[in-house]
Amino acid sequence: MDNLLPLGDSSILIHFGDDIDLITNLRVHALDAHIQQSRLQGILETVPAYTTLLIHYDPLLLTCEQVTTWLKQEMAVADATATRQPRHIEVPVRYGGEAGPDLSFVASYHHATPAEIIRLHASRDYTVFMMGFTPGFPYMGKLDEAIATPRLDTPRTRVPAGSVGIAGAQTGIYPIESPGGWRIIGHTNLQLFDLSATGRPFLFAPGDTVRFVLEAIDA
Repeated sequence: MDNLLPLGDSSILIHFGDDIDLITNLRVHALDAHIQQSRLQGILETVPAYTTLLIHYDPLLLTCEQVTTWLKQEMAVADATATRQPRHIEVPVRYGGEAGPDLSFVASYHHATPAEIIRLHASRDYTVFMMGFTPGFPYMGKLDEAIATPRLDTPRTRVPAGSVGIAGAQTGIYPIESPGGWRIIGHTNLQLFDLSATGRPFLFAPGDTVRFVLEAIDA
């Protein structure tokens, strides 16, 4: 059941459910897209996540009751007219070696070969459920259960930009050099974050689908 929860005096959180699944996430992004197209004056920003949508509004222009009433109307319209057409992006990956220092661990953890881990990682389309952590970082899922792997016990202080990692049932790509605790299994040369780009500086957006493509395997 959907819940609308006030957060402070200028935000409302819409909670669509407890399970992270594609249908729930599609509803989040359908409503987000609908709000962008028919934004009420005073709505400042929306932040979609796995199962929630956070709406920031100007309390000098709108009351919580006004925003809540408007959102309930828009939710009904968005659910009835959702026709999201996601972009599909292919990501070339060099797996293993210096590019993927955790590939051998992941294979050992699952009593598999590195080649089998690569095959499973590159064998399905993933949905970008949300963006966060660092600018342009896509949280994607879900991984095949056969390769879902816990994070590092101690995060690395430096993970290179372009590193492809897995954490639990998620996979993602580091857009910039940063600390990080995901298991790094490969690297892509795609640029995920570009401040000089016209329009959006991010390669990915929530709702996109992604397929990893084997470019090379390093020993």
